[in-house]
Amino acid sequence: MKIAIYLPNWIGDVVMATPTLRAVRDHFSTAEIVGIMRPYVADVIAGTELIDRAMFDDPRGKDSWKHGVAFLRALRAERFDTVLLLPNSLRSGVIAWLSGAKRRVGFARDLRGWLLTDRLDPKPKSTPHPVMSEYLRLARKLGCATNSHQMELAVQPKDQQQLDDFWTGIQRRTASQSPTTSIDAVPSFVCLNTGGAFGAAKNWPREYFAELAVRIATQLGKSVLIVCGPSERTDAHWIATAAGHPSVVSLADAPLSIGLTKAAIRSAELLVTTDSGPRHFAGAFGTPVVTLFGPTHISWSETNYEAGEHLQLKLDCGPCQQRECPLKHHRCMREMTVDMVFASVQRQLQTRSRSTPNPQVSSRQVFAGRKAA
Repeated sequence: MKIAIYLPNWIGDVVMATPTLRAVRDHFSTAEIVGIMRPYVADVIAGTELIDRAMFDDPRGKDSWKHGVAFLRALRAERFDTVLLLPNSLRSGVIAWLSGAKRRVGFARDLRGWLLTDRLDPKPKSTPHPVMSEYLRLARKLGCATNSHQMELAVQPKDQQQLDDFWTGIQRRTASQSPTTSIDAVPSFVCLNTGGAFGAAKNWPREYFAELAVRIATQLGKSVLIVCGPSERTDAHWIATAAGHPSVVSLADAPLSIGLTKAAIRSAELLVTTDSGPRHFAGAFGTPVVTLFGPTHISWSETNYEAGEHLQLKLDCGPCQQRECPLKHHRCMREMTVDMVFASVQRQLQTRSRSTPNPQVSSRQVFAGRKAA
């Protein structure tokens, strides 16, 4: 038996899909499972063995075999028995239909119901609901048991080695510049993740991140590592420079990859992040996390990760789900103070030092501030 699973395009959604991938993997233990995905997604699930191999669908890419007629020919040559569609797009439905698979499973949304053999009615877009639970509904349609919501990722040795080499370089640089200041070869550190592909409305001001980093370094005695993707290099470098503390460093000048970010978050004592994809790396690795929510509704990406704390202001204008603040004031993030976030950092570090994580306990949600008049 050969099964294709069409993966989501967003990094965080791919992580939230891993319980579904595990359910399919375990139920169809002798099947060949092929993941159809954007090329950048491959690094997210690398090393997990949740799929046997990948096929890349890259409609805007330069490689002709990743899109167009060449891609469709390769897809049909696979002779899949089943295609499971995690995205809701019409395009993914058309591709599943053109693949020639006998069984095509997905949500009947965006006019694609007629392309599917097994259709599920989607929940309304107007009502926020966990994406993870919807993915698991699709697995149940295939007959899979879906008892676990545990996300699953892996760090490859080359990525861990890159992180270790980074800390070695920081240690040497610090020793040469300030002999009286030292950083452990593998320090106890807190990760800060500043950005996200969704849009600027999710961003917490970088000057707030810089102040938070200084307070973690000076008041808690922790090193701080600012992780970033290519589009966040400038902000990560700015934050480390503005902090002006030898224990606050960034990956801005390192060769960046999703694998390196995974390694950093797995090794961290705590992650402080906006509502972006790397937030879910923490849940997969058991790293405590404080997530700063602005325009997005918590319910969409809720995973019930017990070592997670959500911060969100209660405002009449939100959560608006907009990529840019339509009112131009960005209060949902600007009024989330450093004091609020630092209190959550202290709370998480103190809690984790006293207890063992219990996967049955839901994520803590903290709604700060007064409702706007």
